[in-house]
Amino acid sequence: MAAVQMISGPDVAENLRTAAYWVAAAAAQGAQLVTLPEYFPIIGAADSARLAARETYGSGPIQDWLAATAQAHGLWLVAGSLPLFGDAPEKMRNSCLLFDPDGACVARYDKIHLFAFRQGMEAYDEAAVIEAGTQAVAVTTPFGRLALSICYDLRFPELYRGLGEIDLIVMPAAFTEITGRAHWEILLRARAIENQCYLLASGQGGRHANGRLTHGNSMIIDPWGEVLDRKLKGPGVVLAELDHARLNHVRGKLPALAHRKL
Repeated sequence: MAAVQMISGPDVAENLRTAAYWVAAAAAQGAQLVTLPEYFPIIGAADSARLAARETYGSGPIQDWLAATAQAHGLWLVAGSLPLFGDAPEKMRNSCLLFDPDGACVARYDKIHLFAFRQGMEAYDEAAVIEAGTQAVAVTTPFGRLALSICYDLRFPELYRGLGEIDLIVMPAAFTEITGRAHWEILLRARAIENQCYLLASGQGGRHANGRLTHGNSMIIDPWGEVLDRKLKGPGVVLAELDHARLNHVRGKLPALAHRKL
């Protein structure tokens, strides 16, 4: 399995070309599951540009590219997130889609937890342009039960606990450099350890066209919390195997999941 790290910009076509290069690179190294970061097709643009890039679920150039790419390489492809139309005409859904090797979209997750903060004169509120999702999603794949989530969801462990036993958490993100440096790895490893599962984290990682700095540090973590591969900054790919024997060994050695009371 592989996580692609990018530094996406406001040009959708250019971002898709970059993503295509790294997905092909991952496939060439044997990846059967590849995830892209949050907002891989467009980031750093004004809200109006992101809204203009919205697609109807099931159709549109970004989704067509995703389906064709998954099929061309014969792999499972997690579309980190892309803007889709929601119920409110002035808003969007920040949606993570899963495509199978035949190019069919087999799962959709809309980001539930929306980031917001206010500090002095600085403020940010995702809910101003994004409709929150309402449903946690886990899907059965050849790799096991795969849980979909996006960025800020990482801070809410109950999202994953509510899904029961899962084998892999997919975490596409665009963490800021400040919060990422403080909390990103700690939270990722905690989610893997407490759920005794693998975690595939794919980040935006560098300085974007609008000056924003994202943390990157894409990584793959095993059920014991060990980091198997990572990339700190810049475009690239991290790869590791999802080993079910390792999963069973960890769960057998410390059967915490069987000891849950709540």
